[in-house]
Amino acid sequence: MRRLAVRDQIYISLYWFCLNFHWGALLTVVVPTEVLKFVPDAEKGRYLGLVFFLGAFVAMVVQPVVGAISDRSTFALGRRRPYVLAGTVLNSLALLSMAYTRSFAVFTASFLLVQFFNNVSGGAYQGLIPDLVPEDQRGTASGYMGLMTMLGTISSLLLAGVMLGAGHTILFYWLIVIVMSAGMLVTLFGVRETPIREAPPFEWRKFLASFWISPRAYPDFAWLFATRALVMLGFYTLLTFLEYYLKDVVRLADFVQATTITGATVMIGATLSTLVCGWLSDRIGRRMIVFAAGLLMGSTALIFLATNHYPVILAFGVVFGLGYGAYTSVDWALAVDVLPSGHTAAKDLGVWSIAVTLPQVLAPLIGGQVLYRLQPLGVNLSYQALYAVTFVYFLLGSLGVWRIKGAR
Repeated sequence: MRRLAVRDQIYISLYWFCLNFHWGALLTVVVPTEVLKFVPDAEKGRYLGLVFFLGAFVAMVVQPVVGAISDRSTFALGRRRPYVLAGTVLNSLALLSMAYTRSFAVFTASFLLVQFFNNVSGGAYQGLIPDLVPEDQRGTASGYMGLMTMLGTISSLLLAGVMLGAGHTILFYWLIVIVMSAGMLVTLFGVRETPIREAPPFEWRKFLASFWISPRAYPDFAWLFATRALVMLGFYTLLTFLEYYLKDVVRLADFVQATTITGATVMIGATLSTLVCGWLSDRIGRRMIVFAAGLLMGSTALIFLATNHYPVILAFGVVFGLGYGAYTSVDWALAVDVLPSGHTAAKDLGVWSIAVTLPQVLAPLIGGQVLYRLQPLGVNLSYQALYAVTFVYFLLGSLGVWRIKGAR
């Protein structure tokens, strides 16, 4: 592989900005706010959990399957970019369906289509880094990916706060479509792929069996999967119920605006750490950074047990962001280091991505049940129990990183 210039790194990573602009405010602010329009306030947690559960289940299935199909695709455009093109166009149509519907059933169905087509593009796209980036530049590439992730998320949250606060929710959906389309065009025309001339022979039995990556044969990959899943359980528990926490416990009148501001402070901290830690991991190793970042996020979760004072929560949002940025950038490079095979990178990363999408399924289900079952004991107690569980997720996920032996 040839060494990549800064311009190449930016072109390869730019679509990460678009994917995270897409999901940053959609999951944190837009969907929770939209759900409130359709269901009774007392049932909001359960209905939100159902929507996120179904969407994450779709993502969990689609991403590794599309990744595996793209690994063997022989399109003239390359293995990855045709899926970015098709997925972006169809994802945009589904977003507009979400924007204009007045039915909860149609809203949910459209959200599932968004998940499906977004993971068509993302499942193939994530194979570009292992395809095109030399081993000694993976940490730097992961840092660029993390930087684009943070910039996309913080831009989404800030703009959503302004636009939703002014009643321009539909216009925000259109903005997501524009950003996704622009990123798709940059990826199509700015990234150079070398098409494969001939796909390997296809057999259904071998194709299906390839999605099982044996923990005995690949223990590092198994530990990577488990630790990522636990940390993401903590992250998505915080993310899913943040808006409702600010409404029910902190009792902020403008809880939607407060959610976007809190998310923005997290992403400011994350932006400060992500590129530096990605670069640093190429020099000092990955495990220590991932371990420390997970503990930092977990310790921040304990703040929710100690106070419901919004300025304190806002300040610790920056601290959480420092950990999140470091974790996101370096854990990706760690994953690429221990992939079972370089020839099926998108499929293997798709399997690894289940460690992100499965927590999206479980976090709202578990969290929604905790809040619902403990509600008779008091709102504050139910949220305290939720965030105590969140801390345990982060703690176990951080400690498990030391069992990954094949990376520094």
